[in-house]
Amino acid sequence: MTLTAVSQDRAPAGIGTRRDYHALNAQLNLFAPDGSIQFERDREAAAEYFRQHVIPRTVRFGSLRERIDHLIENDYYEREFIEAYRWEFVEELHRRSEDAGHRFASFLGAFKFFASYALKTFDGQRYLETFTDRAVATALYLGRGDEGLAAALAEEILSGRFQPATPTFLNAGKKQRGELVSCFLLRIEDNLESIGRAVNSALQLSKRGGGVALLLSNLRETGAPIKRIEGQASGVVPVMKILEDSFSYANQLGARQGAGAVYLHAHHPDILRFLDTKRENADEKVRIKTLSLGVVIPDITFELAKRNEPMRLFSPYDVEREYGVPLSDLSVGERYEELVRNPRIRKTEISAREFFKTIAELQFESGYPYVMFEDTVNRANPLRGRVTMSNLCSEILQVGTASTYDAALGYREVGRDVSCNLGSLNIARAMASPDFGATVETAVRGLTSVSEQTEIDAVPSVAAGNRASRAIGLGQMNLHGYLASQRIRYGGEEGVDFTNMYFYAVAYHALRASHRLARERGRAFEGFEDSAYADGSFFAKYTERVWEPATPRVRALFADAGIRLPTRADWARLRDDVVRDGIYNAYLQAVPPTGSISYINHATASIHPIAAKIEIRKEGRLGRVYFPAPHMEQSNLEYFEDAYEVGYERILDTYAAATQHVDQGLSCTLFFRDTATTRDINRAQIYAWRRGIKTLYYIRLRQQALTGTEVEGCVSCAL
Repeated sequence: MTLTAVSQDRAPAGIGTRRDYHALNAQLNLFAPDGSIQFERDREAAAEYFRQHVIPRTVRFGSLRERIDHLIENDYYEREFIEAYRWEFVEELHRRSEDAGHRFASFLGAFKFFASYALKTFDGQRYLETFTDRAVATALYLGRGDEGLAAALAEEILSGRFQPATPTFLNAGKKQRGELVSCFLLRIEDNLESIGRAVNSALQLSKRGGGVALLLSNLRETGAPIKRIEGQASGVVPVMKILEDSFSYANQLGARQGAGAVYLHAHHPDILRFLDTKRENADEKVRIKTLSLGVVIPDITFELAKRNEPMRLFSPYDVEREYGVPLSDLSVGERYEELVRNPRIRKTEISAREFFKTIAELQFESGYPYVMFEDTVNRANPLRGRVTMSNLCSEILQVGTASTYDAALGYREVGRDVSCNLGSLNIARAMASPDFGATVETAVRGLTSVSEQTEIDAVPSVAAGNRASRAIGLGQMNLHGYLASQRIRYGGEEGVDFTNMYFYAVAYHALRASHRLARERGRAFEGFEDSAYADGSFFAKYTERVWEPATPRVRALFADAGIRLPTRADWARLRDDVVRDGIYNAYLQAVPPTGSISYINHATASIHPIAAKIEIRKEGRLGRVYFPAPHMEQSNLEYFEDAYEVGYERILDTYAAATQHVDQGLSCTLFFRDTATTRDINRAQIYAWRRGIKTLYYIRLRQQALTGTEVEGCVSCAL
């Protein structure tokens, strides 16, 4: 073996001498003499990074056959996903993919890929894959011998229209790997067996590469009785400490740190103790540093705050004894007055307004907790059962069911815990697809393949839930980049109109693809017959009114792209098809925050506005790295208002437009200027609730610049 050049080996014209790529990237943050942003320096940095770093460290083989054989024989690649195809097809797919001429549009995109995704030799010193190689390996793995699907996936990934989420893109086809699944959600019931099994499950899932969220709402509160002896229970905080230590211990081969979240119902008696664990001045015995916190809030909590009434907190121990179901499975909003009147349920009370103030104070300090609007989520849930929690990034909203265990932590009854398989479309490139519907369908089929190839035996409840639901989460990214490229303002009338109609179109094609899968597989997801799909009621919002662009500009965008928006008649036909045959995936859409994959795909993250025109990131030993907003040019800078300028109302209006077409959730971060108060955050929460938002992710505050620290000529300081 020798060393080879890779697909981005030729530097742009004008670069004749070796220049430091880090220094070139840094010039992106300095204005040129004429006052313009030096976008070209970042492209030069990417080219120099390949010349100086990637090419000298890339292993060369004499032929594709030699390369594949070496990777298989030395336990870098699995054998089966290659041998599922004719060798002639594998060669042709690699040739066509190389001819596509993929190039990274930014230095950070290239750096992220080679630092985090590319297959390396076991000593970590040399690269065995280019981006094209990783895309083809992923396509072949997800295609499972289907040449048509593999070819379509390779084209969608290399064109940038579809990007699998990090666990899938990182691991597909590799012999030494974690799972392809992005996230897991686990219930914990009110017994030590369930707590012990949950800790073990969290360890098992974390080492395999997914974020894990756990529901604490059903655990008895501090001071509740154990075996009828009063004052014995320790509450939720000690369980949180155990989980935090577990996640710090388990990670995916060192490639991704373990990450966990816990959710607690707002009317749980330990809610204030739960929130206080994130205070900066909390006692170290209870302070939670790395575990993410989420609060489940029903409508009644907002109503009580509006009326300035106290909110009652109900003992989960008593609720389960009285009603025979855990607190999380009971609608507190519907049963609130009944619970208040019931003398057999112990209750405490706090001020509803102080509760919301406390949440806002903590979000100022830490960005936590996440918020799930319980009743909004369950009104929109198309399946039978209750959604009781969300995930680490607050976009997964699925029904789970409890497991029961014996004293040795074996399963007496295997419930259904939640896993979800994520990947996102790049909105700008999807709008340029030669066949928009086919792009959506290919993505759905690729994500379904992840589900079908995932069997996590170490956690049987997760495996059971996955087999039953085949749930996927097709996400989106690059909304702001696309809107700005079209000279449309994020959160303005045309921006919200486009968001509405884009997600409307995606919903139709995703459902149509899942229906086709159900017909091909000869079955629907388990529980379909009890869903809003089976009786056709899910489709009423699309068949009982006309959906069309409200502005001429958005109408023209779809027309010029050759994208035909579905009509009421299209929806009616799809409804009849689904009622007859079912759909294969219990859930289809979820919009994640899209971190690293946005950089390698050169897209603005998720569907929120950019945080900065020139983003500054710290990347390990490399230090500061600068990333220009995708699609930004000198001529359209005014359309790249950052999220702090856009404000929460325009962000939430945009998310509300998308939410009505997404069966799960959307990871929604809100951004506030440094002059914001807790009252501003509370107003935003109320506005989100009223607009039908399902969840809120982080709260971000722009840090006030210190006097004298701004550098003259610094782009990120001036814009």
